[in-house]
Amino acid sequence: MLAHFKTIQSYGSSEIIIKKSRFIGHAKPVESEEEAIRFIEAIKKEHKLATHNCSAYVIGERDQIQKQSDDGEPSGTAGKPILEVIKHQGLKNVAVVVTRYFGGILLGAGGLVRAYTDGAVAGIEAAQPIYKVNHRQVQIEVDYTWYGKLENELRNQGMLLGEIQFTDKVIVTCYPLAEEADSFVSWATDVTQGQGVIHVGENEYMIHKNLP
Repeated sequence: MLAHFKTIQSYGSSEIIIKKSRFIGHAKPVESEEEAIRFIEAIKKEHKLATHNCSAYVIGERDQIQKQSDDGEPSGTAGKPILEVIKHQGLKNVAVVVTRYFGGILLGAGGLVRAYTDGAVAGIEAAQPIYKVNHRQVQIEVDYTWYGKLENELRNQGMLLGEIQFTDKVIVTCYPLAEEADSFVSWATDVTQGQGVIHVGENEYMIHKNLP
């Protein structure tokens, strides 16, 4: 797993008007090429009366899958600019479609490139770019007498906390950065003076607006 990567939070769309043509940017997070293709086909079905539905997507930890489509626009004026926006913003696991309803005024090759670029940017902004950061789940089980001190120390650390269970013991779920999990376990052991029972769980990506 990567330490972190940039993607988008959810589906978003936004419309801009350029010389009477409507350009609607749609962006969606996707986990596979099949999901990207289904998304593109759904937009094409929704906007079947549009002049063009141009698209691009980037998928994989190393951006292994990159595809683009001009959907009838002159070669290189639509799909490539959309793909370049995704890559320039450093986004992964993202599919973007820019729908065009022709307004009667020709834009020329340069104008099309700018329009599809702006449409892609608008769609991505509407979908809310985020970071997914690799965390490790660590649960600390302590007696109630230790809970106040532990909670205070965790909050002073700015630790990302999950569920807190109150049974015969208190179990606090923490999410340190995966790369810092070992040092966090050592720190938690020191804070509880070895009285806490620590369970180390799996790694998982968590959403951040900015990199921690």
